[in-house]
Order: sequence, then C-alpha cells, then structure tokens
Amino acid sequence: MSTEVKVPVLGESITEATIGEWLKQPGEAVDRDEPIASLETDKVALEVPAPVAGVMGKTLFAEGDTVNVDDVIASIEAGDGAAAAPKTETASPPATKEVAAPPPQAAGDVPTLSPAVRRLVLEHGLDPTKIKGSGKDGRLTKEDVLEAAKNAGDPPASPPAAEAPAAAVATPAKGAREEERVRMSRLRQTIAKRLKSAQDTAALLTTFNDCDMTEVMETRKKYKELFEKKHGVRLGFMGFFTKAVALAAKDVPSVNAQIDGDEIVYHNYLDVSVAVSAPNGLVVPVVRNADNMSFAEIESTIGDFGKRAKEGTLKMEEMQGGTFTISNGGVFGSLMSTPIINPPQSAVLGLHRIEQRPVVMPDGSIAARPMMYLALSYDHRLVDGREAVTFLKIVKEAIEDPARLLIDL
Repeated sequence: MSTEVKVPVLGESITEATIGEWLKQPGEAVDRDEPIASLETDKVALEVPAPVAGVMGKTLFAEGDTVNVDDVIASIEAGDGAAAAPKTETASPPATKEVAAPPPQAAGDVPTLSPAVRRLVLEHGLDPTKIKGSGKDGRLTKEDVLEAAKNAGDPPASPPAAEAPAAAVATPAKGAREEERVRMSRLRQTIAKRLKSAQDTAALLTTFNDCDMTEVMETRKKYKELFEKKHGVRLGFMGFFTKAVALAAKDVPSVNAQIDGDEIVYHNYLDVSVAVSAPNGLVVPVVRNADNMSFAEIESTIGDFGKRAKEGTLKMEEMQGGTFTISNGGVFGSLMSTPIINPPQSAVLGLHRIEQRPVVMPDGSIAARPMMYLALSYDHRLVDGREAVTFLKIVKEAIEDPARLLIDL
C-alpha cells in the first residue's frame, strides 16, 4: 500500500511552485512529518513533510520542475521506518567500497543530504558528520559546506590520492577561463521581476541625509545588559529606527501610503517590511503594527525573522503586506545606496554602515563622530520632495536625540 504526497496549499494567490531539492531518495526510510522535498515559490522556500512513516517511493517530478497545488509529486510505500532502514543498508555498496567512497554515501551514520549539498561535500572531500548544520533540525545547507571547506583550507589528501593520475588529467590548466550556468530559483526570478517592475512603474527618487549615532550608541551601551536581562533579547538599532519611522510617518503620512488605481490609500498603522538575508535571496517579512510595539517586541520579532529566514521556515503570510520597508545594508558594509521600493509601497529607508568621520560641531570645533548615511527612496508620483526631505529630517533628529521618541517629538 502506498500513500500519495501532494503539493500543499502554498498561500494566498499562489498556485504553483518549483521542486527545489529532493531531501529523500527512493528506498530511504521516512518518518512521519519528516521533510522529503523543498519547494520554491514566488516568495519563500518551504518543505513538504511526509504524511506517513514508511519508505520513500517513486518521485514523479525532477528538481526544477514546476508543480501546482494538489499535484501528486511522490509516494510513500507502506512499512515501518525503523524496519526499512536495514533495507537501505543492504542495497548500499560493500564495505570495501564504502572506505573509498566519500562519507555522504554511507547510510545511517550521516545526516540526510540534499543532492546539491551532497555534491559539494563530494567535491571538497569533507566529512558531513563533522560539519554543524544551520538548517532546520540541524540539516546541512550549501553555505555550511562552503564555510567548512573555506575553514578547512585544502581538502584532505587521502581520498584524492587514490585517483591522482585521473585527477591530474581532468584538472584545468592554471588561469583557465571557466563558466557555470545555474538556473535562477523561482524566488530570484520573482525578485528580479518585482524590482524591474518598480523601476518601470514608479517615479523613483532618492534623498539622502546623515545622522550622528553617538546618542543611540551610548544609550545602547548604557542599557544593553539590563535590557537583555529583562527582555531576553539584545537592544539593536532597528528598534530605534522603526520607532523613528513611526514618529515621522505621523507627520508625513504619504510615505506610509500607496497608490491604488487613481486613489491614494492612507494607512493609520505601520507594517514594516524588514529586508533580511536568506540562503536563496533577500526576503522581506513584515513586522505588523510596529508603531504600537515596544523596543523589545520589535527586536524580538526581527531577530526571530532573521533566524527563521536562514532556516527557510518563514511562513507565507509573514511575507505578505507591509506599508513601509527598512533595509539595512550597513550590516554588509555598505556606505551608501539607492534602495528600490517594494511595490505597492511608496518608500523604503536604507541604513548604512557607521563610521567615524570629521564633523564640525556647533562651537566650530572639529570632532570624530560615528556617522551613518540615510537614504530614502520614494515614489515621486505620491510623495513630494518636500515631504521626503521632511520625513528623513524627522528620522535623523529622532536618532540624534532619542528622547524625542519618548515624548512624541
């Protein structure tokens, strides 16, 4: 008896996805709710769990194929997962071959590897049992393997030594010009389309300012231990900037609005899309009602988003909506940029790295101050230049004097 595995409901208005990776191969033991495949949608990657325990049956689609909701993509054959494991071992190569083969092909002693991760492990000659996985349930990701290879330096000499003559022939000459073609993931294709659409549709303009981060940095230094002890989360910069954006949006509501046909939709709430980095690209989960949240709630929510973005466990509904975006390129070392708005939003605030720069003080003296460039990109069809400059000025003043955030100035 076999059980069909179907594509689950993917989210509002999303009807199809792409098979990203098969996490289980035919013949392997499968536990109930264990991920057997990963799917890539327009917004996020998600995993398909096994509906029952048993043995992985036939897969009906290849990696890269497009599937629709409710499509049958595989089957789970009847049988106890624990009892099925020995069958996999019986079918595996003899012990003499296992010694020569790279570790990922041994059954039972190593974690489940996706085809892409297995290929990287083989290429670098690594032992997957010695690599700490950052994926869901400790699963290895491509980034884990690449980081392990980087830290390990040259791969071990023992496995390649047996194939030294053949390897010498296949090794490209020094300075050889090589190319590799990799299919764009569905998420990357969607990002490309949306960004290009924003440039084609909106009248994009960016205004800049800089702010002195001294007061915020001193506040964090003074209260960070007490804050973390009380709330269980670190006090970061995003809480201050989110609060500053909420303050500025009250005076300049067009920045938190959007165009719908020939109407303008003004929001009396602030749902902040926070750009975070994920293995498959940039994702923007939404902090709902950020204007009514405390510093601790904002920092905790964003920290949770960042963690689950790396694990690939963000939910579809967490990626939808948003009335304003904050993108922090400073964590990657960016000095200045012109971010692109996230339609149908009308503005995005770009944060950048903090660096010591000479500043002329009110008394005429020159001092080194921790400065950050701020960039506000906006849709000029809705937001006037005066409004954009005013909005950014309010954010700057709130950051340079955090007390304004407490007394609503």
